[in-house]
Amino acid sequence: MNNGKKRKRPRWVPKDADDHYTTNVMDGIHSGHEGFERPEKKKKSFKRQSLSISDYEKGVLDGDRTIIARAITLVESNSKRHREDAQALIKRLLPHAGQSIRIGITGMPGSGKSTFIEAVGNFLCDNSHRVAVLAVDPSSSITKGSILGDKTRMAKLSTRPEAFIRPSPSGGVLGGVARKSRETMIVLEAAGFDVILVETVGVGQSEITVRSMVDFFLLLTITGAGDELQGMKKGVMELADAILINKADGENRRKAEVTKSEYNRILHYLQPATKGRETKAYTCSALTGDGIEEIWDIIRQFEKDVRASGVFTQRRHTQDVDWMHAMIDEYLQKQFYDDECVKANLPRVKEALLKGEMTPAMGASELLKCLS
Repeated sequence: MNNGKKRKRPRWVPKDADDHYTTNVMDGIHSGHEGFERPEKKKKSFKRQSLSISDYEKGVLDGDRTIIARAITLVESNSKRHREDAQALIKRLLPHAGQSIRIGITGMPGSGKSTFIEAVGNFLCDNSHRVAVLAVDPSSSITKGSILGDKTRMAKLSTRPEAFIRPSPSGGVLGGVARKSRETMIVLEAAGFDVILVETVGVGQSEITVRSMVDFFLLLTITGAGDELQGMKKGVMELADAILINKADGENRRKAEVTKSEYNRILHYLQPATKGRETKAYTCSALTGDGIEEIWDIIRQFEKDVRASGVFTQRRHTQDVDWMHAMIDEYLQKQFYDDECVKANLPRVKEALLKGEMTPAMGASELLKCLS
């Protein structure tokens, strides 16, 4: 019985079929399996709770890993409001910072920096230290993106409660060091991490930038990489407090010892990176752990000696001055590019440069007029 309503039928149903014909079109099945659209559901939105400066301060001092990570994100932010909050937080944390040993680690690609940091980090955690790693990844000059793979390469260390690994994109900053690395170190020191390892991308001028941030600078290299001594820049060697030949294991151990002797002969004629300290070369194997304890003993003795001589404190004060100049440069650059006149004229100047109608010097002079 159709109750007076005409049923909808497919085209292939005979026209003379009565109402008892068994093939009628029924309402579709509303399901989420393949071939059918899932009915729309309202997505629940979760808003992360905002934190006050006092909340950040307490969380960092209490060692709350979630809040430590959020505090680092805050100091890395480019937002004007975030920068003001970050500076307020840093001011509160400064009295609790400064008690760590900051170690910079650089080296050519393939020298095993991440593997070495994994090995030394686990060794330190086993010996009652709290270790923070700033693993700075190179950013693409095209997409500005970064792989941030260091944390995945330090699989064991990243799971330890005594360790904290923070991969950060360099953002194209000269030296490959994230712009806010100094503030990040203050956050980590205030959180109770007594050893901070800063890994550089190992290219260009990154070594100079990191040298201005750390207490001890370690250059990692390997044997069998061609003309190591000829290819190694003298300037980079002069920045190092120690040179470590990694992968000194198996058949490569003898070659590593020979390379160590060659480095030591050259280092004898170079000016040491730290006043009153002689830079030397050593060997280790991050794979087997050989030499890890030895290089840590060397770093600890170095720290003891430079603290006693006053060089440690003097270097930290010099780094604070360098930090101030870097912040001034950053502020002036941002202020320049945020200027409305510069924003309005920059496309025109760029186009003139591309057409050869203007030299770079003329273009810079034209834009600088906006500030006068």
